[in-house]
Amino acid sequence: MLPPRPANLKISYTALSLSVPSRVRFRYKLEGIDSNWQDAGGRREAFYTKLAPGKYRFRVIACNNDGLWNEQGATLDFSIVPAWFQTIWFRALCIAAAMLMIWSVHRLRMRQIHKSLSARFDERLAERTRMARELHDTFLQTLQGSKLVAEDALEKSSDPIQMRRALEQLSVWLAQAVQEARAALNSLRTSTMQKNDLAEAFRRATEECRLLSPIDVSFSVRGGTKEMHPIVRDEVYRVGYEAIRNACVHSRGSRLEVELKYGHDLAVQVRDNGVGIDPTLAEQGKDGHFGLQGMRERVERIGAKLTVVSSADSGTEITVIVPGSIVFRKPIASPLEKIRTMLRRAGPTSRPD
Repeated sequence: MLPPRPANLKISYTALSLSVPSRVRFRYKLEGIDSNWQDAGGRREAFYTKLAPGKYRFRVIACNNDGLWNEQGATLDFSIVPAWFQTIWFRALCIAAAMLMIWSVHRLRMRQIHKSLSARFDERLAERTRMARELHDTFLQTLQGSKLVAEDALEKSSDPIQMRRALEQLSVWLAQAVQEARAALNSLRTSTMQKNDLAEAFRRATEECRLLSPIDVSFSVRGGTKEMHPIVRDEVYRVGYEAIRNACVHSRGSRLEVELKYGHDLAVQVRDNGVGIDPTLAEQGKDGHFGLQGMRERVERIGAKLTVVSSADSGTEITVIVPGSIVFRKPIASPLEKIRTMLRRAGPTSRPD
């Protein structure tokens, strides 16, 4: 028995000849390695390198002076012990490890596919929720306002001038409803890339409020206008628009104040002196309506903060604060402006006399 992985193996052999020993010839064969007899001539050594583990039989025959071969010859049986990485259990372990790796890769792939499908499902669910908010905040609100205008016209049907004005306003609002419905459908395919006109949008919302209610509305802007991310800006507008519309239709107050503030953060504040909001309704919302619920979902989506303070004595105050790092876009400086900034930072230099 030989140790594992022998680098070189030398087998010596000889034959007895009493007449002329130098004329003795040899042939040998290592079964499992040599397919044919190896003619060694008068050499009495055989060499093998890097034999694999296992059992071997070395055979050698000799030819005498008369040229007769001894076909029986001599044999040597030996074995080589396998190294630890050449054993059957190690190979079985490698096969098991390979199968485990393949199974792990398969599991990882299945997990990625499941995660991708879940992400697509969540995306579709979020899109449906967004569409529900869009329909409530724009289309349905416009239809509700049109309904109020129509009811007001029916109550004053004896006044042809008032009836005409109501029908004209109804026509305008229905046209607006069509545009809003088309915009909601187009938003499924394209992103919102409108002009940075948040103040103007709120101003139009306050003008619509005057048509819905005799409430006294004031709108103010504090701070300089800044470029905003379009998606975040639209979400802020929808929240503010919902607050303004609710105050006009449901507050039964005499005064409404809307303030848009550009500072380190973006803030929108809507205050009225109406009857306030029922605490249960403020917390849970109203069945079939997406007002406060939609506002909370929108501010949560953009990382903003919504505060609702309401009482029967002082009315309702809704405040939305969006971090400037989220809503404001940093202006891209031109190459000339970058050079001017570098020169200002360097400051004036003086030359030695």
